[in-house]
Amino acid sequence: MTRIWLITGASSGFGRALAEAALAAGDTVVGAARHPDALAELAAAHPGRVDPVRLDVTDTAAIEPAVGDVIARHGRIDVLVNNAGRTHVGAFEETTDAELRDLFDLHVFGPAALVRAVLPHLRARRSGAIVQMSSMGGQMSFAGFSAYSGTKFALEGMSEGLADEVREFGIKVLIVEPGAFRTALFETGRAGASDDTGVYAKVAETRAAVEGGDGSQPGDPAKAAALILAALDAEQTPLHLPLGDDAVTAVLTQLDAVRADIAAWEKRTRATDFD
Repeated sequence: MTRIWLITGASSGFGRALAEAALAAGDTVVGAARHPDALAELAAAHPGRVDPVRLDVTDTAAIEPAVGDVIARHGRIDVLVNNAGRTHVGAFEETTDAELRDLFDLHVFGPAALVRAVLPHLRARRSGAIVQMSSMGGQMSFAGFSAYSGTKFALEGMSEGLADEVREFGIKVLIVEPGAFRTALFETGRAGASDDTGVYAKVAETRAAVEGGDGSQPGDPAKAAALILAALDAEQTPLHLPLGDDAVTAVLTQLDAVRADIAAWEKRTRATDFD
């Protein structure tokens, strides 16, 4: 049976690559974007199988009506992909409350509202999948990405709990953790940045890497999209899916570092129970 996909941020990057992969598999894509006209060419190439929808995921009041409209038109949603997002560079000290709240609205509260809106329909059918586009920064972080990673850590923690809750209903949850892929994430004008105080040398290195890295990232979004579809179709869909050589190396290195910290203090930390 063909699937109905609801993909946020579908006009570019991973969203566009996933839309194209789903269409190649014979499925139908509801592409949500702030500027749905960017999907006009894709819709023309696939008559009746691409439904562009105007949606800003930070407008949480608009999410439930939008999901209701999609289900009214298509009958169901089989796969929700929370993909809309952007990067942000800035030292922890430099990042303002407003910048932090904007990022959480985009990467946490918007996706949470979409899950709440879609989940009753998935539960009723006892099937479906939720794909949470995170980042290798959802497993580890470094100078300049504290705010961005904070949102992705939050998304991943919520998604792990969600996966445990919905498993009994036959619903899959897949957390995708890409490294550096050739998308518009680092594109000038789209990558957010806090005011640079010039205090933190490592943050300056990160800023330079972001500013100079657009267009040279090693990851291929089309290959990533194909692997995401394969993971969803697998009998045992993984909960975490790091994508790219850099992401796999970074996540494994982080896990080793966490294990080393725990092991170094294990005897004393285990001894903190009441006698």
